[in-house]
Amino acid sequence: MAMVPSGEFEHVQVLAILLCFLIGMSLGLLGSGGSILTVPILVYLLKVNAKEAIAMSLVVVGITSGFAMIPHVQAGNIERRTGGLFGLAGMAGAFLGGILAGYISAHVLMCAFALMTLATATAMLCKQPQSNYQPIAQHSNEQELRKEEDSEGHPLWRILLDGFVVGIATGMVGAGGGFLVVPALVFLGGLKMSEAVGTSLMVICMKCFAGYLGHASHTHINVQLTALVSCSAIVGSFAGGFMADWLPQSVLRRAFAVFILAVGSWQLWKESTLT
Repeated sequence: MAMVPSGEFEHVQVLAILLCFLIGMSLGLLGSGGSILTVPILVYLLKVNAKEAIAMSLVVVGITSGFAMIPHVQAGNIERRTGGLFGLAGMAGAFLGGILAGYISAHVLMCAFALMTLATATAMLCKQPQSNYQPIAQHSNEQELRKEEDSEGHPLWRILLDGFVVGIATGMVGAGGGFLVVPALVFLGGLKMSEAVGTSLMVICMKCFAGYLGHASHTHINVQLTALVSCSAIVGSFAGGFMADWLPQSVLRRAFAVFILAVGSWQLWKESTLT
């Protein structure tokens, strides 16, 4: 791992830790979006090589998502059946994506990551998807609800296929892909928005674990730095979960999306100048 000069490293490290705290906070507040900044922080601030940064990001995002999921579990916002199906398909895709990343140049991976960053920002700026489904409590029988969902055109193969494809992207570039998972859980799984956000954290955690295993076959990570970044993000996720009830999420989401859009645009420009 190429590091910044020793005289500058301490200041850069402190800045990186603070930014990782904000990444965790965004996960706790919004359920997605912030993890897209993990790789740029590692690559451009801490001078970690791209492939190692992607593998480290999968560990950081996976662990942070697991901790951010805790308040959603307590609130009953995890739909285990749909999340499990989507997550298992995502794990298969993420593992494959992690292996494929070993055959792709670091420059191409970073360009793909920049494009995914721009897509994340665009999705965050768009209106939140809304489900047309009624809560289970309003149905006399949960089985009846499942039959209604099947008749509405949400076949199992679509959930599995979507999970697999999104998983490949996660495993390849090291981003959680929550901006893709949440709409899929709403439109394909028929979840309420609150359930989709909580369940997406479960799915992201599963995918990141499998994606890292794919990368582990060809990439080694700095365990100490990964642990440091993870701890900062975890603390941030708890802070975000605590503040979620009294911060205007719609305003915060759009402001954060504009910031991510700027980062993605800069990253794409920077990578294009390396060709």
